[in-house]
Amino acid sequence: MTEISLIPADQHFAVAAALFAIAFFGFWAERKPWGALVTGTVWSILGAIVASNIGLIPKDAPAYGFVFKYLVPALIPLFLINANIKRILFESGRVGIAFVLACIGTSVGAIVGVQLLDLGAREGDLAGIFTATYTGGSVNYAAVIQSTGFDDANIISAATAVDNLMSALFLAGLAILPASKWLMSKYAERNHQQAEFLNKKEVKGEVTGFSIAAALTFSLSVVALSDILVAWLDTLTDNFDVSRLRYVFITFLAIIPATFFPKHTAKMHGAETLGLVFAFAFFAAIAAGADITKLINVAPILLAFVSIILLIHAIFVLGLGSLISQIAQKTSANPHKNLFALSLPELITASNAAILGATTAPALAMARGWPALATPGILAGVAGYIVGTPLGIAIAAMFAP
Repeated sequence: MTEISLIPADQHFAVAAALFAIAFFGFWAERKPWGALVTGTVWSILGAIVASNIGLIPKDAPAYGFVFKYLVPALIPLFLINANIKRILFESGRVGIAFVLACIGTSVGAIVGVQLLDLGAREGDLAGIFTATYTGGSVNYAAVIQSTGFDDANIISAATAVDNLMSALFLAGLAILPASKWLMSKYAERNHQQAEFLNKKEVKGEVTGFSIAAALTFSLSVVALSDILVAWLDTLTDNFDVSRLRYVFITFLAIIPATFFPKHTAKMHGAETLGLVFAFAFFAAIAAGADITKLINVAPILLAFVSIILLIHAIFVLGLGSLISQIAQKTSANPHKNLFALSLPELITASNAAILGATTAPALAMARGWPALATPGILAGVAGYIVGTPLGIAIAAMFAP
């Protein structure tokens, strides 16, 4: 049955206009007293879920694919234009520790879910698929489906809908958490603002056509060079999917000039703001795919299964993360420099990287005002691309008949 929406999926510019309108709504809402309680990210996600499920915009459209294929790679260098790696390597270490907690939480959640629910004869494969996708994002999702030979189209469709909805809601929940001062107090306090890796004087300046054009040229050039490297390395290897390293190359090609020529990259005023606009449109495109009706009618057992995985994941990341952080602060002479004195933003960034991958982690970090965590978020997400598929296959094998 063809999906019917007020804006048809084949009206590409209309769909794109709707995505950016939702992004605009997110920016507008967070400027209001009632909207400032969360973030524009949350409003963009919720706005897209509502719009797609009441039939204003389609749940799937070629324009969404354009966002995923072109805007997402471009927004990464825009976020990293001032990312001096010399100042943020220590941040990556703590996010890396938090990411290990996230991976363990996801794996334990999948194992517990299989024990509590009857998912049918292929429950091990489903556990492996969701372990993979929640250890680095959807990049691993298709890989484990293919690796396990899971070919039930109805279940795959329902699983995809569950993944889209729960990922969007989980992302919204992560974005809301820092609003709680009580919750923030349970973790190490650390400044993740711009000053963490770049002198504030270097980033002040007027946004002009010159600066925006320079930023876009930089961003698109980084992505182009990364794709050239991927294509070249692909000709040299037969047993490894080099495309999984795409975001590794994008990250490092972006941070090299930011590290060695920070005064020059700092002149590209407006780059991070432009990246945020792209990011909000990206969040809207993700959330639009959440089909609530399909979930209610077709996939309640999968919805329960994913809820268990995400709950236990959150317990490991937030609960165990808080315990580790408090012990480190009490036993360390200098808690600020202790690798295990984890802050809530670091844990949120790691959790985001695990559940949704390397693209949303820096986007949320920038949206929340933690630019020092953008690169660590990407690095954690890339680590998820590397470990997610083998971890998912291992979980599937654990429950093989």
